[in-house]
Amino acid sequence: VQLQASGGGLVQPGGSLKLSCAASGIMASIYVMAWYRQAPGKERELVADITSGHSTNYADSVKGRFTISRDNAKNTVYLQMNILKPEDTAVYYCSAERGKNVYWGQGTLVTVSS
Repeated sequence: VQLQASGGGLVQPGGSLKLSCAASGIMASIYVMAWYRQAPGKERELVADITSGHSTNYADSVKGRFTISRDNAKNTVYLQMNILKPEDTAVYYCSAERGKNVYWGQGTLVTVSS
């Protein structure tokens, strides 16, 4: 199983980025897909998740700015991030969860700085 995250980079405050996470080795459509992030010196936290039925859940800190979506035909989950703030700086990880099975991607760094 592989979850390949991409799309991170350096962006100015107020800017946008779109992260992608392509899954292989699993049928992602039956998994809850999620994005987590971990900032330096902080614990990993849930950013957003999306069920197989496309129900979504967001951390309060990103509501109204981030949008999670999935394309089951491409086995891929996305995170559209708008109005980025310096406090959004972190390594972003995607995950796939179904019951006791949880898989993690390698992470992609997002840096929000002027």
